[in-house]
Amino acid sequence: MIDWVARHGGHGVQFSEVHLSDGQALDAELLHDIGAAARERGLYLEWGGGEHVPFDTSTWSTKDLLPGNRRAAEQASSLGARVVRSCSGGFFRWYDAAPPTEKLLQSMADTLRPQRHMFEGLGVTLAVELHFEFTTFELLRLFDMCDAEPGGWLGVCLDTFNVLPLLEDPVAATLRILPWVMATHVKDGGLVLDRTGLVSFPVAAGSGLVDLRAILKLLAELDRPVNLSVEDHGGSFTTRLDDESFLQRFPDLTVSELGRLVTTAQLGRELMDAGELAVTERGRWPELCEGRTRMGLRNVQELVASVAAETQQRG
Repeated sequence: MIDWVARHGGHGVQFSEVHLSDGQALDAELLHDIGAAARERGLYLEWGGGEHVPFDTSTWSTKDLLPGNRRAAEQASSLGARVVRSCSGGFFRWYDAAPPTEKLLQSMADTLRPQRHMFEGLGVTLAVELHFEFTTFELLRLFDMCDAEPGGWLGVCLDTFNVLPLLEDPVAATLRILPWVMATHVKDGGLVLDRTGLVSFPVAAGSGLVDLRAILKLLAELDRPVNLSVEDHGGSFTTRLDDESFLQRFPDLTVSELGRLVTTAQLGRELMDAGELAVTERGRWPELCEGRTRMGLRNVQELVASVAAETQQRG
């Protein structure tokens, strides 16, 4: 992966997990080799393996997160990475079996607060990905419950697409959570209305309806550098608007923000009917992965250069 990114003009890699060959172990030697390979090519590294939901989400029995988070943080520290991405599943409020969101937030806060000194001691941030689990409103409440401060041991991996199924406008969501952004998944997407609600789906970065230019301008206002890690995949997600009880699970949703999403979805339908937007079936993703990731990487780099030039002209 490191070689692939270097060959195609990327500046770093965010690993969500490492798939090992038979006989390999994620030991000190392999970590050393990964770190050395990145340094030789001048690439940043961000690590994965973190968790923030203290439950086995298949059974909702409690789960001890400390051993796994300590291991991931120690691995990141040994690599010189300052971020551990945390991803614990998603779509909880889509299922009646999941605990209420407020209970999840309280359990997370009770679990994560005692881990603060461990992360601070290793110089690593646990970056909770916006991953179909919690809205930016809810994560802000979590950070307050954890007595955390922006730029410290707890933050966000901003996925610019994943907020759509949770009924958040990507630019508005970025503005709300901006001080807490420590890592990113720069991901673009389409949005359309069907008979039941809003259907969102990823497309190559820079070719969809997410206003990445506006988001990059916001990220540029931060007083620390944030890496832009391109992500893409197949599939689609439906958020029902015809079920009042389901919509009540989004207590922070405003009419104005929902209105912006509906307007975007109307444009999405026009583009889809014109053949300019389409859902990628998950089964086709392996054959499209490399080409679309290269396209997204190139598009994001062009956007960054354009935003930088515009900022320089103004200032």
